[in-house]
Amino acid sequence: MVEVLIVEDDPMVAELNKKYLQKLTGFNLAATVTNGEQALHFIHDNHIDLLLLDVFMPKLNGLDLLKYIRISYPKIDIIMVTAACNTNDIQTALRLGVIDYIVKPFTFERFRTALISYQERIRLLSSAEILNQNQLDDRIFTKNFNTANRLPKGIDAQTLQSVRNVIVNYQQDFSMSDIIELIPLSRISVKKYLDYLEELGEIESHLTYLPIGRPVKRYIYQK
Repeated sequence: MVEVLIVEDDPMVAELNKKYLQKLTGFNLAATVTNGEQALHFIHDNHIDLLLLDVFMPKLNGLDLLKYIRISYPKIDIIMVTAACNTNDIQTALRLGVIDYIVKPFTFERFRTALISYQERIRLLSSAEILNQNQLDDRIFTKNFNTANRLPKGIDAQTLQSVRNVIVNYQQDFSMSDIIELIPLSRISVKKYLDYLEELGEIESHLTYLPIGRPVKRYIYQK
C-alpha cells in the first residue's frame, strides 16, 4: 500500500485529489495538509511514500519543500499537482526528481495515469535487482512520452495500462473468465491485450485440464 500525503492549500482541490485517489486501488491517504511546514511535521512523525504537492502555498511553498525533502527524505517520491506552469518552476521540479507534473485544472484520467504509472514503477523496481533495457523502456521511461505510435495496431496505451492494473491487483493466476467482468472490453479485445502482454513477457500462460470439457488457458503475472 502506497502511503500518500496531499499538500494543498485550496480545500476544493485537496478534496478533488482525495476523491480521485480513493478511486484507485493500492493507495492510502495518510493525511491532507495545507502548507509545507505542516507537511514537514507530518513526514517527521509518519511514514510517507508519495506526496501530491502544490507549488503556491503559504509559509513554505512546494518547491522549497521539495528541495528540503530531497536532502532529508530522499526516499519520498513526489508528483506535482499545481497551477504553476512557467518553465522555471517546471525545470526546477524536474531537476529535483519529481515523478510527474500535473497542471491544474486536470482530469481524472490524467491523475489516474500518473498514479498508476508510479505504482507500476515502484512495483517493477521492487521485483528485481537487475532490469534489462526492454523492461525499463516498456514499464518506466516510455511512460513519459507519447508512445501511441509505438504500440501495435489496435492496442491503446491507456487501455493497456488498465488491463495491467487489473492483472496485478488480481494477485493470483487467472483465466479470461476470471477477469472479463473487471475490464470493460469484449472477450476478443481482452484476449488481444493478454496476447500482447504475454508477448512482452509480463504474463505467462498454461493450460489447465479439467475432468470434463476443453482445457482452460490460465495466466500468471510475472513479478
